[in-house]
Amino acid sequence: MQCTTLSFMNMHAHGALFTNVLRARRESFIVQRKWDLPEVDGMEFDQYDTPQSRWIAVHDNGVVLAGIRLTPTTARCGLYSYMIRDAQLGLLDTIPQDLLYEPAPVSPQVWETSRVFIARDVPSHLRSRVQRDLMGEMVSAAQQQGATRLIGLCPYVWSRWMQRIGLKTSAAGPVLDIGGVANQCVAMDCAPILH
Repeated sequence: MQCTTLSFMNMHAHGALFTNVLRARRESFIVQRKWDLPEVDGMEFDQYDTPQSRWIAVHDNGVVLAGIRLTPTTARCGLYSYMIRDAQLGLLDTIPQDLLYEPAPVSPQVWETSRVFIARDVPSHLRSRVQRDLMGEMVSAAQQQGATRLIGLCPYVWSRWMQRIGLKTSAAGPVLDIGGVANQCVAMDCAPILH
């Protein structure tokens, strides 16, 4: 099992891994969760899958086990910026505007996490390792981009789990029902530890 951070600059070196991430996202979000999202050729994508983002994949022998997308809060593409900010600005009708306690940040030191998934067929004895590897690679990739803080909208139970594995998180918004699941925006400190 390995972790890879993909960008438009390096995805050519990883064969079909990027398209496999998008296929795994389709399975997780469109097939399993029944979300109404864009798809083509068996891949899920949206307006935030631009060269500004990074994609983390936990994979084994070409099979994607988990993934996450990182997007800088300074991103701009047409009228869109990043998912949480665009929801707060009323540009997305599927996510409530009141998802954050404060205005959405726009800073090179803050990146957004989105499209987090663990594949349904990951065996229970591997799930904790896959989750830890995914979160570890996420923090590392964010730090390499200069981020000291991450924000994300995730299932409510994830913030407690992230704290249990040693990640410093705090509530950044109220608990909201989105698609029948309790979700909450969380902020996470990812500043490098100086020795």
